[in-house]
Amino acid sequence: MLVAAPVLHRFVAALFAAGGSDPAEAGAVAEHLVEANLAGHDSHGVIRTPKYLALVDAGLLLPNQHLRVERDMGALLVADGAFGYGQVIGREAMALLAERTGRHGVCALGLRNSGHLGRIGAWPEMLAQAGYVSVHFVNTSGFGILVAPFGGTDRRLSANPVAAGAPGPDGPIVLDIATSMTAEGKIQVARNKGAALPPGQVLDGAGQPTTDPERFYAEPPGAILPIAGHKGSGLSIFCEILAGALTGGGSSHPAHPTAGRLVNNMLTVAFDPAATSDDFAPDVARLLDWVRGARRADPEVPILLPGEAERRVRAEREAHGIPIDDKSWATLLDAAKRRGIPAPDLKEPAHAR
Repeated sequence: MLVAAPVLHRFVAALFAAGGSDPAEAGAVAEHLVEANLAGHDSHGVIRTPKYLALVDAGLLLPNQHLRVERDMGALLVADGAFGYGQVIGREAMALLAERTGRHGVCALGLRNSGHLGRIGAWPEMLAQAGYVSVHFVNTSGFGILVAPFGGTDRRLSANPVAAGAPGPDGPIVLDIATSMTAEGKIQVARNKGAALPPGQVLDGAGQPTTDPERFYAEPPGAILPIAGHKGSGLSIFCEILAGALTGGGSSHPAHPTAGRLVNNMLTVAFDPAATSDDFAPDVARLLDWVRGARRADPEVPILLPGEAERRVRAEREAHGIPIDDKSWATLLDAAKRRGIPAPDLKEPAHAR
């Protein structure tokens, strides 16, 4: 089915409000999730809502928390997320980073003990809109161990995203990738749809390649492969070092004190290009033109820059609605029923505001 973004936002915000969030937080979390759907990242969209609420019910995700600065050295900050919603904590962290980057020309912020930070690309996008270049490394502290290291077959690492952003002539240039072949949320989406996974992404519990999402969730559980073999595995290890060990949030390990709750740690370094270059904007424009001008492997398929695919999906979904599979929708309706929230009216057109 297709659901208009405003309808989905109001519905999900009502669910978070019923879960104890104040109106500002409920709206912010819902906005972030719906934005992920609009960008085509359904694994980090509203499918997360029932999971977040289950964590709240279990006392593992705390509503109405805010960023706590633990160490302030001017252009170097360490902050704690107090196990609050990452969509709120992340936004507050990026606002603080933007202020300090504007003041010092550069700022590094280590964030620890945040709830799930959602679509990581939202954070470099936010900084790029403010005019800054940034790079982000993320890990979990034990809850999200899903990925086999290169040469291994069982889970030792997290999906460990890496993201980067920069202002560009047509809007933010945003790279947002996991160091694993896929995100666990995408396996869940495929499972809900009854669809097969692409080959080469997942191993089953016996260490054999599989395209069946159910075999990933079986006992013993399967594992996700790293991107690009040893390269992705090495990059993932450095996510653990930079986002985990360096921030004080800790690397992924089942014996970590927070391994029983979904906790993200993130290291972000942001730069003001005006402080380092007199030719940043025109040079980026030249680079993008040069890349776009390459001879196409398929004349009908354009060369896309980081972030362009998401903008195209957004335009489509804003116009026609966000696709939600039947199982995911039923899960949302069940969560609403248990909290006394009425089902939304799906007749509102996608472009309504």
